[in-house]
Amino acid sequence: MNKKLLSFFLLIILFLAALNYSKEVQQPFISVLETIKIGYFNVVESFDSFVQRHISQANTIQRQEAELKEFRKNYLVVRQLASEVEDLLELEHSSLKVSPKVELVRAISYEKFGNMNRLWLEFPDFNSSRIYGLTYKNMVAGIVVNKKNRALALLNRDLKSSYAVLVGDEKAPGIVHGNNGKDLVVTFIPAWFKIKKGDEIVTSGLDNLFFKGLKVGKVVSISFSQGYQKAKVKPYFQSQNLDYFHVITKVR
Repeated sequence: MNKKLLSFFLLIILFLAALNYSKEVQQPFISVLETIKIGYFNVVESFDSFVQRHISQANTIQRQEAELKEFRKNYLVVRQLASEVEDLLELEHSSLKVSPKVELVRAISYEKFGNMNRLWLEFPDFNSSRIYGLTYKNMVAGIVVNKKNRALALLNRDLKSSYAVLVGDEKAPGIVHGNNGKDLVVTFIPAWFKIKKGDEIVTSGLDNLFFKGLKVGKVVSISFSQGYQKAKVKPYFQSQNLDYFHVITKVR
C-alpha cells in the first residue's frame, strides 16, 4: 500500500480515537455543533412563529374586510329605507313597497393615462342599457355608463357625470356635474330658493340613480345665470386609493 495513503488512514484513525477519548479534542467540535444546532432551532421556531402570526393576521384582516364591505353595503340599504320611511310617514294608508339593491364592484384601471376621472370596473352583472349610481362608503362617487359594452365609471369631476341633487335646508332642486376641476357645479337651482355658502348637497333620488340623501358635498360659492342660481361645490369624495365601490342596481 502506498505509504502516503497508509499515513492518511492512520491520521484518520488517530483523529477519531481522539474524538472518542479526548475531551480537549471533542470540546471545540461539540461547541461548534451545538451552536449550529441552536441556531437552526431558533430559525425554525422563528419561522414557525412568523407563519402562524401571518396566517392569523391574514385571517383577521380578511374577516374584517368582509365585515367592512358588508357594513358599507348595509349602510346604503338602511339609508335608503330610512329615507323612504320618512316620506311614507307623511302619507296615510300607503301601500308602497321598496326593495333597494347595491352591488360591490372593483376598479380595474384608468380608461386612459392622464385622465383620473374615468375608471374601468369589474362589474359582473353590468347591463349596458342602463346608467348606475356609484358610491364610495357613504359618499357619491359618480355614475357608471356603458362604453364598448364595458362598465365605465365617470367620477364626480368628469364633465359627463351628472345627477339630481337637493341643496341646503330648503332642499332646493338642482343638477350637479363635474368640470374636470377641483370642484363640482350645481346648475338649474330655482332663484326663489335661499341657499348659502356651507349648505350641504345630497342626492334627491328623483333620477332613479341614487338613494335620496347620499352625501355629495358643500356649497363654496353662489352665482346667478339666466334666471337660475348656480353653486360651486366642494365634493366629499376624493378620488384617492381607489379599490372598491358600490353600485346601486335598484333604488326602489
